Amino acid sequence: MWVAFALASAFFAGITAILSKVGIKNINSNLGTAIRTIVVFLFAWLMVFIVGSQDDITKIGFKTLIYLILSGAATGASWLCYFKALKYGKVNKVAPIDKSSTILTMILAFIFLHEQITMLKMVCIVLIGSGTYLMIERKGTDEKSQEKSNWLVWAVLSAVFAALTSILGKIGISDIDSTLGTAIRTSVVLFMAWMVVFVSNSSYDTQNIMGKNLYYLVVSGITTGLSWLCYYKALQDGPASIVVPIDKLSIVVTILFSYIVLKEKLTRKSLSGLLLLVLGTLLLLV
Repeated sequence: MWVAFALASAFFAGITAILSKVGIKNINSNLGTAIRTIVVFLFAWLMVFIVGSQDDITKIGFKTLIYLILSGAATGASWLCYFKALKYGKVNKVAPIDKSSTILTMILAFIFLHEQITMLKMVCIVLIGSGTYLMIERKGTDEKSQEKSNWLVWAVLSAVFAALTSILGKIGISDIDSTLGTAIRTSVVLFMAWMVVFVSNSSYDTQNIMGKNLYYLVVSGITTGLSWLCYYKALQDGPASIVVPIDKLSIVVTILFSYIVLKEKLTRKSLSGLLLLVLGTLLLLV
């Protein structure tokens, strides 16, 4: 069942990127991230009470709590960087870089979680890495300002923090219900996101949020919540070095919708990279 949950996570995550891209148009990306997080927070805790895992809060050990907090902080940092990159870069360029966190996650899983290293996994790492490299193209953006041209830096930082999130989250939910662990992590992300909003004086932009922006941000928050619940259920039952790559197949959904909804097209080079990335991911299921 963990494979099914991982695939569901990939689907919802893929839709999230498109909804978020539309939602943060013409508004501050930090504020957009914070608003989405409110929805995810409410959704995550609602699921806790639906499954009845709220009574386990008092049973959470100190070590588990620390790892959940660290995982939440890494998630918050990843989100802030990702949506900063998404605001200024094309979805079909930002998403592949973010998904390159797969490689770092697999390496960290080998080192810290002692998951088995096989020749097949090494080949997959090479395929995923090569595919990601082919899809990285700075040339695709037409923005002229220095801030807007830095989307690549934000995307890379997003990938690094995302990899740390997966490993810390895997350890954090090892002894508790994955739904409760997700809710606790979301609480940390919510606090961190709004702290960044107020520190950066982004709250003034609240009045500029139009109905369409708010609608897409709320829906993207819901799909994020669904993705997280499926992802951490899969991560709790399956190996991180395989669950994470399956989740990253969301890039296929993202690029498909970016073509249909945002009219973003892939070059032959990028398409070749996408095929290598998908092939490397699918081979991990062998």
